[in-house]
Amino acid sequence: MLADLKLPEDLKKLSFPQLEALAQEIRTLLINTIARQGGHLAPNLGVVELTLALHKVFDSPYDKIIWDVGHQSYVHKILTGRLDKFSKLREMGGLSGFPKPDESPHDIFATGHSSTSISVGLGLAKARDLLGEQYKVISVIGDGSLTGGLAFEALNNAGHLKTNLIVVLNDNEMSIAPNVGALSTYLSRARINPTFYKIKADLEQFIQRIPKVGAVTFRYLDKIKDSLKYLVIPGILFEELGFTYVGPVDGHNLRQLTKTLAEATRHQGPILIHVLTKKGYGYPPAEENPSKYHGVPGFHVKTGELPTVSGPPTYTQVFGTTLTELAALDERIVAITAAMTEGTGLKSFAETYPERFFDVGIAEAHAVTMAGGLARAGMKPVVAIYSTFLQRAFDQIIHDVCLQELPVVFAIDRAGVVGEDGPTHHGVFDLAYLRMIPGLTIMVPKDENELRQMLMLALKMDKPVAIRYPRGQGTGVLATVDPFGPGEAEVVRPGEQAAILALGPMVQTAVEAADLLCKAGINCAVINARFVKPLDRKTILHWARRVPHLITVEDHVLTGGFGSAVLELLAEAGLRKVQISRLGYPDHFIETGTIPDLHDLYGLTAEGIFRTVTNRPLTLAGGEKRK
Repeated sequence: MLADLKLPEDLKKLSFPQLEALAQEIRTLLINTIARQGGHLAPNLGVVELTLALHKVFDSPYDKIIWDVGHQSYVHKILTGRLDKFSKLREMGGLSGFPKPDESPHDIFATGHSSTSISVGLGLAKARDLLGEQYKVISVIGDGSLTGGLAFEALNNAGHLKTNLIVVLNDNEMSIAPNVGALSTYLSRARINPTFYKIKADLEQFIQRIPKVGAVTFRYLDKIKDSLKYLVIPGILFEELGFTYVGPVDGHNLRQLTKTLAEATRHQGPILIHVLTKKGYGYPPAEENPSKYHGVPGFHVKTGELPTVSGPPTYTQVFGTTLTELAALDERIVAITAAMTEGTGLKSFAETYPERFFDVGIAEAHAVTMAGGLARAGMKPVVAIYSTFLQRAFDQIIHDVCLQELPVVFAIDRAGVVGEDGPTHHGVFDLAYLRMIPGLTIMVPKDENELRQMLMLALKMDKPVAIRYPRGQGTGVLATVDPFGPGEAEVVRPGEQAAILALGPMVQTAVEAADLLCKAGINCAVINARFVKPLDRKTILHWARRVPHLITVEDHVLTGGFGSAVLELLAEAGLRKVQISRLGYPDHFIETGTIPDLHDLYGLTAEGIFRTVTNRPLTLAGGEKRK
């Protein structure tokens, strides 16, 4: 049916049996495409009926549908004119895995981080009111995203402003309150029925007009009403915040969903529709283990088997294992994460030391400030958060940790480009936003052994420390690393004609480049910087005076990054005539693509470094030139 429909307009013409058949077709497309391309499987399987109902009731893009986080927007993309591009999902130059306004007018707002949709929706709704327009605004938010403080700030403000706003709570893991069945359905229908509101208002006015006893009677009945609400209304929290609560609604029942959404369009003021869905719905492996199939690299459709990964452990695994080992030696070590227990490698720690592990939900700012409190009381907190999400706690890092010189360790996972999740998830800004903070030490390991050493060092330093490391496997090194202190770089290999100052995983790339340069007759040194703050001033200045050309290489934006720090050091030392080249990412948001493709695109490869040093392309065997 998909190829023959004009979408989303034709959805309004379809019967419910046709919509149900379309839902199955969409599920098959999702499963087959994600099995090949990778992506967010379970979340999208869970919102098929909800997305169909939204587009049947509302007129996108005139009506504004905002997807929180956005990793569940694949069905929305299929239904809004991007079916022909869906086979290129999450590819460089293909379809983004998240809402992207320059991709389609149906993507109202770019999302990728959580808890933003209600704030965005409220802004759109107030702009509509001020401009005298009539479109509907629908914010779709998950129960996980609702743990973020920003969501509650928006709910509080929306309840105060009383503007027309529809919030759809996609609850795919647990109910906010027990389902009270028919009574709940009745109360929900009554609360969104305009006739009910008119009768209620007329009755209140009648009671208050009764001579002598009217006002007292009204206050008494109002108290009884509030008490009964706490007994029978599952969404009392939202009611108290100023929303009309509707639900729970079966998120896989198209008739019920469509009817509820249609009734909500006639409601005045903010309304929250509580929809119960099942992650992975319609695909048994994903239903049985929705966490495992939340985001997948690809899989076998018939069996659900995920690809096995051989080789060295990931940096994430090394971090988790090391922290668990260190916690056995020091009972003051505690771990904090923001809804990423498995993603940050802390599952083993959580199982081994449950009383010392804190998953605070999608609340990065709270995680950092809580760590500050733990540190003030004598504990050694380690906060494990992805680089792109740590941005959400910038003020707390400054005000609640570094200003007070508290010994909090920030384990910054997924630093650098992360691949197919694209610009909202690349961790390429952390050095810039952390480097300017006084008193914060910043380390970057070249391999998994250095990560272990840096974590041990950080927990001994009694001050704020950040360690950034990339997504993916380590280098497979087996040798132990000699202990080093703060600000100590490593000379990996000497050279006389140029020196590459490399950071983190770029050290191995720099070594490969030095090998290529050596074959071309250029003797090039490689320095593993290890520290962005403090820099190893002595080592960097020594090589700046010794060789004619310095090259800095980092998996980070050039603006404010490691190369900028080196330039500042050289300027302060008066070495203004040193030739220096910086390799990193330019001043724009980095697009979607595999990590190798993005490294190749921006010259963060051995060949790219070769070109920078020699100002010519690398000639391969047979005379072919690498572009």
